[in-house]
Amino acid sequence: MDSIVSRLDLTQIFCDVDDFCQQFEQLWQQQSQLPSMLGEKRSRSQMQLSEIMTIVIAFHGSGARTFKDFYTLTVQPHWRKAFPHLVSYNRFVELMPWCLMLLCCFLHTRKGEITGIQFIDSTPIEVCHPRRAHAHKVFKDLVAWGKNSVGWHFGFKLHLIINEQGELLAFQLTPANTDDRQPVPDLTQDLIGQLFGDRGYISQKLFEQLYQRGLQLVTKSKKKMKQRLVKLMDKIFLRKRALIESVNDQLKNICQIQHSRHRSVFNFLVNLLSGLVAYTYQPKLPSLDLQPKGLPALPPAIF
Repeated sequence: MDSIVSRLDLTQIFCDVDDFCQQFEQLWQQQSQLPSMLGEKRSRSQMQLSEIMTIVIAFHGSGARTFKDFYTLTVQPHWRKAFPHLVSYNRFVELMPWCLMLLCCFLHTRKGEITGIQFIDSTPIEVCHPRRAHAHKVFKDLVAWGKNSVGWHFGFKLHLIINEQGELLAFQLTPANTDDRQPVPDLTQDLIGQLFGDRGYISQKLFEQLYQRGLQLVTKSKKKMKQRLVKLMDKIFLRKRALIESVNDQLKNICQIQHSRHRSVFNFLVNLLSGLVAYTYQPKLPSLDLQPKGLPALPPAIF
């Protein structure tokens, strides 16, 4: 429990989540807002949705390897005073899909500030080992094969945009065979300034489309492309693009947004969203120090 508290401020998380849930209480009274299986009756529980969300977010920020061990060895023995209506592990897993929509909406409130400097990248989210892909059924017709510099993978692809402070600005989940350039127009609807990406985002059509909206796409050139002049600051930021790879590393190895134990599409989405939320509560995010030492802070740039 001490290691969990040292990573995240659970009191702050619960207060933020509970305040948010109260604003949506009337919406959650409508059956159409909740995910359910065909013929399944709406579940009732004394546990509040804010409590369920807090526990799931806490797991993804705890460093625990499995949710079952976290719930049975940490939550049930030590957190019963804080959550007096705790249910069994199996019942809690049944309740998790009911907070899916609220988690998605809450994550949007955790987005960072648009500063005019953005980095974009995608990372694979495997749903099973490639050797078991032929027998995989949970995500049938939702996932696909994809390939990157590491090799082949079976599952989804998570597209992310962050600012120079490592804060999440936009995200989208697609099948693994989706071209990295395809989700960019939707992901960048509200962004301005500059967007730095790798060579996978090179496209004259995409560049012109974004430029008309006040967003400049900056990428490295391919070896066979003609050499072009690049501003010094743009070249520096391209070298700092590894920042978003550090974010992807934290999401997978600390917040555990990827594992192969999912038995439900809804629970997969709950775990993915709660992992992203847990990342936003990390005490220190990967970031770029753009302020020269010994100089006063500069006012924000206007684009």
